[in-house]
Order: sequence, then structure tokens, then C-alpha cells
Amino acid sequence: MTVLDLPLTLDDRPLPRRVGLVTLATDHTTEVDFAALPSRGIGVYATRIPFANPVTPDTLAAMAGDVMRAAALILPDEPLDAVVYSCTSASVVIGDDRVRAAIRAGKPGAEPITPISAGFAALRALGADRITLLTPYTPPTTQPMAECFEDGGFVLQGLSCLNMTDDRAMARLSHGTIIEAARAAVAPGSQALFIACTAVRAAGIAARIEDAVGLPVVSANLATLWSAMRACGDKGAALPGQLMRLA
Repeated sequence: MTVLDLPLTLDDRPLPRRVGLVTLATDHTTEVDFAALPSRGIGVYATRIPFANPVTPDTLAAMAGDVMRAAALILPDEPLDAVVYSCTSASVVIGDDRVRAAIRAGKPGAEPITPISAGFAALRALGADRITLLTPYTPPTTQPMAECFEDGGFVLQGLSCLNMTDDRAMARLSHGTIIEAARAAVAPGSQALFIACTAVRAAGIAARIEDAVGLPVVSANLATLWSAMRACGDKGAALPGQLMRLA
């Protein structure tokens, strides 16, 4: 074996901006949605967190102790611009402040983003405080989310759920089903529709849903993608829809 004694020149990191993504072990959707991120110098680096169905408050709460460790696993000892914890319902059940504190502890200096914090920011940016909330969950998992939105200052004009318990099945909901569910859920007086659950494939069809319901649409993944881009200084669009046109 020959050890080559050559001068080694190192480039800068391949991408100047970096987003960490903490997804559930069962997640089929978040990484696919984040693949829509434009090639404008932002890299996405993902890890997974243990989770086992069904989706219930108890199974969601069980992830609380793993968030910090998952965040710390992403490019150890290197800075990130943001870390996204990609679970809407767990952010509610565990507590959004607690989840973001765990991200900060695991990855100091990174902007902590959850679907709840991003969703609230997105709805406010759209000027929407009267909303319809649509989830794929059961009523016992949906109710704490409804209370979270109300505590956040939003008025729920409509609240609907699809009574599902397996996030892998939620990821298989057809685009047609999502659009029809949105159409059926939207209540009069709503200024926007929020579609919960990072498993639901709504981000890529947000503009189609908006055409169907006549309102701005914010999905969990659309909101976190928008927030992550803004944390990296990118004010452009990654996907169609009214939210992505906002700076």
C-alpha cells in the first residue's frame, strides 16, 4: 500500500445552507416533499425517530425523549440553519415549546421548526385567523390539536377528521380523496384551510386544493418547507400555492 504524500485542497461544504429533518420511522412523505426544495444552495439532511402505529396521544407522547438525540445525530459538530421535527400531532401532544427546546438542546444555533410553529406563522402571514382544520386522525387525536390552534389565537370555523390511525395509510390517501375531503371540510367564514399531518400528500397539490375550495391552503409539510427556506434566507417558491408566494 502506498500512502500518497500529496497536498490536499478542501473545498467549502458542498452547500452553504443546511436543513436537518427529523422524520418518523414510518414516514413515507416528508422527505419526498422536501425533495422539491430548489437547488439554490440549501441541502436537506434527514434522520429518523422511533415510532410505532397506531397514531394515538400515547404513542405520540412516547417520542418525547428521542427528539434531542435525533437532532444531534444530523451532521454532528457542524452547524445547521434549521431543524424540522416532522410530526404535527406529536408536536401538539408533547408540547410545541418542549419539542423546539429539545431541538435547540440537540442542535444549538439551528432554528427549531415544527408543523405547529410553522403552521401558525404561515397562517398569520396569510392574514388568516378564522380557519378550517382538517386532520386524518381520530377524534381523540384531533381534539388536542383543535385546542392548540384555539390557544394560539385562531378561531376554528370548521373542524373535520378522517378517523384514521395508521400514518402509513394516511400517506396513501389519493390526491382526489384529499381534495374532496378539503372541499367537504371547509366551513363558511374560513379564511384558510390547514391540513394537518406530515404523512398526508397535500403539499404538492396545495394549488389544486386552493382552486377547489377557494381559500389559501396550508399543509403541515408546506408550512415547514416554507419556514425552513425562510430560515435559510430563501424567499422564493418551492411549490405552487399562495403561501409560497409570500416572502
